[in-house]
Amino acid sequence: MLIEQIHEPADLKKLNQRQLNELAAELREEIVKVVSNRGGHLASNLGIVELTIAIHYVFDAPRDKLVMDVGHQSYAHKLLTGRWELFQRLRQKGGASGFPQMDESEYDAFTAGHASTAISAALGMARTRDIMRGEYSVVALLGDGALTGGMCYEALNDAGQSGTRMIVILNDNDMSIAHNVGAMSKYLTYLRQSKGYLAVKHSVRTRLSSGQKFSHALYRFLEKCHNRVRSLFVDDKFFDALGFKYIGPVNGHDLKHLIRVLRRAKEDDKPLLIHVVTQKGRGYTPAEDHPDTFHGIAPFYIESGAQKGEQRLSSGAIAARQLIEMADSDIRVCAITAAMPNGTGMDAFEAAHPERFFDVGIAEEHAVTMAAGMASQGMKPYVAVYSTFLQRAYDQIMLDVCRNALPVTFLIDRAGLVGPDGATHQGIFDLSYLRSIPGMIVAAPRDVRELKKLVSFSRDVNAPIAIRYPRECEDLGPGIQSQGELQIGKWELLSSGRDAMIFAVGRMVQLAMQATIDLMGRGISAGVVDARFVAPMDRDLLIGQAGKTRLVVTVEDNVRSGGFGEGVLDLLNAANVNTPVLTLAVPDGYVEHATIAQQLEACGLDAASIADRIEKKLRAKP
Repeated sequence: MLIEQIHEPADLKKLNQRQLNELAAELREEIVKVVSNRGGHLASNLGIVELTIAIHYVFDAPRDKLVMDVGHQSYAHKLLTGRWELFQRLRQKGGASGFPQMDESEYDAFTAGHASTAISAALGMARTRDIMRGEYSVVALLGDGALTGGMCYEALNDAGQSGTRMIVILNDNDMSIAHNVGAMSKYLTYLRQSKGYLAVKHSVRTRLSSGQKFSHALYRFLEKCHNRVRSLFVDDKFFDALGFKYIGPVNGHDLKHLIRVLRRAKEDDKPLLIHVVTQKGRGYTPAEDHPDTFHGIAPFYIESGAQKGEQRLSSGAIAARQLIEMADSDIRVCAITAAMPNGTGMDAFEAAHPERFFDVGIAEEHAVTMAAGMASQGMKPYVAVYSTFLQRAYDQIMLDVCRNALPVTFLIDRAGLVGPDGATHQGIFDLSYLRSIPGMIVAAPRDVRELKKLVSFSRDVNAPIAIRYPRECEDLGPGIQSQGELQIGKWELLSSGRDAMIFAVGRMVQLAMQATIDLMGRGISAGVVDARFVAPMDRDLLIGQAGKTRLVVTVEDNVRSGGFGEGVLDLLNAANVNTPVLTLAVPDGYVEHATIAQQLEACGLDAASIADRIEKKLRAKP
């Protein structure tokens, strides 16, 4: 196999055109095989194979810098840069990350997990090159979905006016995670589908590939005419106005032409934007037919595309069902998401109430401030977003929502440890950055039943409120469900303990309960409080229980700094309560990819570790 001969990008230059096309097929086969076993981003990676080969064929990484926006398109890149063995353990502990990581390989010029960052980072590298009198090329590779994010335009505007030599490659497959939205998406569609230009282009290409001989001078003349012909049919003045020379649309699966275009671009000394059109999911029929489903996918059967294992309803889907019921009888209820209707479960809300569903693209800042504007006029907006992506809108949460005390509800999905998606996607900072904002109510349900209650409860809360939950919530059963009404800032005592009282947040409640059973076998009496509201806190219950036990324990799937545990310490200190406090949280830092169970164990937050740490603390000499 050709793929076994590729140990570094330089090896590509030894292959002829036929072999490069064979290599593309082998890469697709390998990506499908590994993702079918490990899960990951499939459709986007299948669509970018030829483009990745062409980039590494023309440029000389790692001397030349390739910055990949988001990075979920990096699988072929990893396979071409000496990470065959690591890729076999994709997204597994000790294996390759699903995204570019600077500490994984010298070929990963920049670590990226969020969209719209590549042009800014690449411009920084290009300017450094110029200051240091370097000679290397800088290439920013981004998807069309990134152009729904404002940071892209800030960078394009700066790079274009500066005239700095760099190349931006726009991989246009008409999708980010779900179908792209907004004016830019329509503009790119117009560029892609300019039938007159594409017809002329196809006619010339056909004649060139038919074997008809052209002199070198005539061929160069046809190439020079390319932009003039295109301008008759395609209005591409948008990128020109920003200071970028626009090249395209280019067929992203024509390796020979891609290599020719990139070679010419490498020689240019101005900012260039190359518009490449690709097919998401190319080469694997189920992914071609359902690119949104196969964007990020769990392990699946290659033959059918069906997912392996039991398919559970996600927390987001459960929250969406509850929201639909509310919207059925309340015209104020609406849902907003930032390019994540499927991931957050809000595609169901869109189907039920399309006129009150808004997908704003990869633009979290805009989503939050738009929600604030809607709330100011009497609507009840729900912003459904992953925890890691909400970080991007901190300023808008603080000033536009909370400073104005507007009743926006944040449905924060993928909170806490997220497993194989790794360091850039962990939802382990939200409690810290949210509880620091005055006026923000922060809640975390312990299971699916409480999630539904909190979503319903939030409709009557006339203040900003965030409800954070993991991808999948357990159902702890009716036996331990609260019988009383939810009240802002009120916790629930689930069991009492003489030796230790565990105050647990969200899904950590279940692990805390398991730990108390373990501790009981060790002769230690421990109880559990469901601290469902992280802000405001239940001062009375905390102080009351702290006075009845030898040890207060806090458990959260959030970093320690600024988290729930620190809030408990501050409150007890202010009340002059001297009961010792053990704070169990994710160690401050970035948690790499592994299973959630492995991450919990590594952080000392699995049930056995919680019990061990409590026992050690209780038995320690004063």
